[in-house]
Amino acid sequence: MKKTILLACAITIAVVACNKEEVPALEFTVNEDVASYQEIASLNLGGAGAAEITTYDAQTKKLFAVNNSATNKIDVIDFANPASISVIHSISMAPYGGYVNSVAAYEGKVAAAIESTDKQAPGKVVVFNAATYAEEKVITVGALPDMVTYSPDGKYILSANEGEPNGSYTNDPEGSVSIIDAANNYAVKTVNFAAFSSQLADLTSKGFRIFGPGKDFVKDIEPEYITVSDDSKTAWVTLQENNAIAEINIAAGTITKISPLGFKDYNVAGNQIDISDRDNAVGAFASWKVFGTYMPDAIAFMRHNGVPYLFTANEGDAREYDAFAEVKRVKELKLDPTAFPNAAALQADAQMGRLNVTTTLGDTDGDGDYDALYSLGARSFSVWNGQTGQLVYDSKNELDVKIKAANLYDDTRSDDKSVEPEAVTIGRVGNKVIAYVGLERVDAVAIYDVTNPTAPVFVKVLPTGDAPEGVLFIPASKSPLQQSLLVVSSENDGLVKVYKANKL
Repeated sequence: MKKTILLACAITIAVVACNKEEVPALEFTVNEDVASYQEIASLNLGGAGAAEITTYDAQTKKLFAVNNSATNKIDVIDFANPASISVIHSISMAPYGGYVNSVAAYEGKVAAAIESTDKQAPGKVVVFNAATYAEEKVITVGALPDMVTYSPDGKYILSANEGEPNGSYTNDPEGSVSIIDAANNYAVKTVNFAAFSSQLADLTSKGFRIFGPGKDFVKDIEPEYITVSDDSKTAWVTLQENNAIAEINIAAGTITKISPLGFKDYNVAGNQIDISDRDNAVGAFASWKVFGTYMPDAIAFMRHNGVPYLFTANEGDAREYDAFAEVKRVKELKLDPTAFPNAAALQADAQMGRLNVTTTLGDTDGDGDYDALYSLGARSFSVWNGQTGQLVYDSKNELDVKIKAANLYDDTRSDDKSVEPEAVTIGRVGNKVIAYVGLERVDAVAIYDVTNPTAPVFVKVLPTGDAPEGVLFIPASKSPLQQSLLVVSSENDGLVKVYKANKL
């Protein structure tokens, strides 16, 4: 097969998985048929909690997988032959704290995000040698580091520190982002969002959410996932519960902007959804007077014609604690008679009654009833202009439609977040740019041609393990096969699966 050398100045594409690895500056590609993906290997790491996130180190030809099933550890997987993979070592997390939430590799180094045994206390990012597994550095970061990534040039490590409250909501740490200068003995700067507190009214008017006991701006912000630009200068982090994306100047160590994401109207053509799990119909898509709240989990970066684009998997996530739970079903609410004159009929289980919505939005006039309804997530993936924050594409209800056509639709999730897009990664396959969207509740990955990021084209649905959490793209230049590979790790069954497309 002919291989074409491509200079970064000609083609630059960042590859961002849940661990947000990036394509190197000098890249070669192999033409492959993206519609032909097939599973070539599967490995069970131990059941539920055993395989959330994986990362790949090309120097050692190893996968590193988060495993919190029985003991908190990182499993090391021999990936020299991707069709025959096996665990060859495990790195215990016992010396460092509690759960390990994320891993990222860069040229022989592996960074791990590890929460404290006291979840509200500062966590750690620990760097290991990928060959010897020796600890190289322990860096204290903010509370509950949920995701870690390297910048494409390897000079920085960034962690999204979610800072979740305890069950009684008596201890709610700050949400923050830690920027670690790997080239400067891992010096760390952890930044919060206090500088934007004076903008709360304006941000809220655009769909930003600060809510919960106390409504503390700095504590209520919960960073989830990070992606980094191809020039390693800018990062973007999803603020999932807050329904926003924040921009970060990496070298300066400052948060420069918060972009609220607004809401999705399910009463608009193309956005039809199945809203009930009790309507005796699978995938009965219709228009409803309800809004979706994007609330993305994973985020990925792509540059096209000089413009940075951000891809988000719009999962949605509710705050549900002993002291505070925001979700109720529509049938439990008092609906405004003017906004919903047929409220009694709408609140039947077979209609809108079973739908889970947030109680923190919708009472626009403060009179105790709901003038509008806001569900969690958008049942889609979206593309945003990274400079302006504007929405340039949303998959509308296509994920639901394609999953139903593939006979994978889970009707029991219709009343909640449906297919639940969780992960997104982007990679170059031949002369195409491809997005892979992990769908947690239907055990599948949706594949899209996003060569034109403002007009993605559906390619196929790929069945996976139970509840895919990590979707990792390995470019041809780093692959042991010199052909691109897709690795999907699933949190409910502990499976790591490897997929390969046919060469053209």
